Amino acid sequence: MSASDIPDYPLPTLDRLGVSPSSLSTIDAKAIASSWLSSFEAAATASPPSISGILSLFLPDGFWRDMFALTWDIRTFAGQDKIGKFLEDRLALNKVKAFKLKEDFPPILDRPFEDVAWIAFMFEFETEVGAASAIVRLVPLPAGNELQWKAHVVFTNLESLLAFPPSVGARRDPRPNHGRWATQREREADFADADPKVIIFGAGQSGLIIAARLKFLGIPSLIVERNARIGDNWRQRYDALCLHDPVWYDHMPYLPFPETWPVYTPALKLADWLEFYAMALELNVWTSSTITSVVQDTQTKKWNVEVTKGDGANRKFTTNHVVFCTGFGSGVPNSPKYPGMDKFKGQILHSSQHKRASDHAGKKVVVVGACSSAHDIAVDYYEHGVDVTMFQRGSTYIMSTAKGWPALFGKTYWEGGPPVEIADRLTASFPHHMAIPVNQRAVKYVAELDKELLESLHKVGFRTNLGIKGSGFGLLAWSKQGGYYLDTGGSTLIAEGKIKLKSDSQIESFTETGIKFENGTELTADVVVFATGLGDSKGTIRRVCGDEVADRMKRIGGLDEEGEIHGPWRHTGVEGLWYMMGNLALCRFHSNHIALQIKAMEEGIYGTRYDLAQ
Repeated sequence: MSASDIPDYPLPTLDRLGVSPSSLSTIDAKAIASSWLSSFEAAATASPPSISGILSLFLPDGFWRDMFALTWDIRTFAGQDKIGKFLEDRLALNKVKAFKLKEDFPPILDRPFEDVAWIAFMFEFETEVGAASAIVRLVPLPAGNELQWKAHVVFTNLESLLAFPPSVGARRDPRPNHGRWATQREREADFADADPKVIIFGAGQSGLIIAARLKFLGIPSLIVERNARIGDNWRQRYDALCLHDPVWYDHMPYLPFPETWPVYTPALKLADWLEFYAMALELNVWTSSTITSVVQDTQTKKWNVEVTKGDGANRKFTTNHVVFCTGFGSGVPNSPKYPGMDKFKGQILHSSQHKRASDHAGKKVVVVGACSSAHDIAVDYYEHGVDVTMFQRGSTYIMSTAKGWPALFGKTYWEGGPPVEIADRLTASFPHHMAIPVNQRAVKYVAELDKELLESLHKVGFRTNLGIKGSGFGLLAWSKQGGYYLDTGGSTLIAEGKIKLKSDSQIESFTETGIKFENGTELTADVVVFATGLGDSKGTIRRVCGDEVADRMKRIGGLDEEGEIHGPWRHTGVEGLWYMMGNLALCRFHSNHIALQIKAMEEGIYGTRYDLAQ
């Protein structure tokens, strides 16, 4: 979906709703939320459910976003007509009941902007098979001398399966192991007695987290990792790599980072943590192992998987599910081709091949690209005294982490913020398209905070933008998996000329000694590093499973017409094949969705999927 295809949804401002700010001074948020929920429950649990009664509680242009609670999919319904059809199709089917305000998130009057006010609250409910949560944002409308409150957004999310709660906390295994743990663990890890129900490709954060979720739902899984050690996918990248998300955003389920953890995690530190995480949670990981064959039985839909272990042994498994945790990209470098590259006497690398700046001491380096990896690599070169020039092909969204992150997420992912379980749901409760006007305002505010930085970049010719439709980095991440840099220092080095910049023309060709541009200028280079991303996310699946399976799959990446991302965490178009991706926060949240779908299928309680075609 292009930017021009994204619909424009207005914010429910007080002026648009016809409400005076002074009328909000004496409201009782809890009483209003309780009254709304009581009316909602009465309509939802009526026999048959009163769809008109529920719609009367919504704005005409309200939203309902559901994650697996009522649809077994990720869907967003915009406007009363679409919400009404969704409820007609799904509400009675799911037999909702047991509505209750969530006590650890009491209703509050939230004022994100001076002209916007909503009462935000959470409630819990049950479906026929699951425990679910919901977040509601109510906005005021005039009703004579009073106010009436109607839903602008409802977000529903499947939390667990009623009959199969995870074995954590009070439900952890109480049995003493009587010294047999080592032998039992060895047999479990080797799958000496039975095939795994799920085989996971890749032991990065996404593979480990989904394996942990499955383990505590009683689903045995095996992670196959080609590297020699867990965490090598981070160790083998460039030495200067550091997360640009702060620690409060990045906690992993069951085992959060300690309070001493740095705000921005170095890649090598994260690599060691992932190794510790797998050990502490007793996850089954085969390192130095490769998948040699993955074939789906056309009749049973099971997967026949062959694995070659590090010691050369070959194992064959029949499994119900395969989960690809191989990243948002095929792993194949996306390197543009230019005339004359074969004549260039220097070295051409992709960022995935770059290891350390000191390898190129005394040389002239050109980094092609101007997003996160390009900045990190260029900073590393500068800090090691290497002559480095960044070539910017197109404009980049820039936001400082020091000012921008707390401005955007200071109420959620920050010191003193709510538990990540609450923060994740608050974040997910904003449908992507609905959130655009919210983000547009926030982005303008952050840009004003970053004004000095941005102006200094513009002075040296660095081109910036405000993201798709002025919405910052969110839609860029979902639709392009790039296009932005959350600044941790690289921008200042560019503005000061310490990292040189070329941005006034496009590449025409390579020469023996460097790069020639369309405007006739040239750059001398000994090394050219393409920080230009990775290829199609289906590439790995195509290589492993073959064209027939890859062609049956739905698209991976980009947003559909409802503003939901194609592919990850939901039905891929091929039964029993799942795609898991994302940063630590996305893996933490959405891993539960994949695990619950798999568990429901294994236990025979998975309902009908309400996908976009319906």
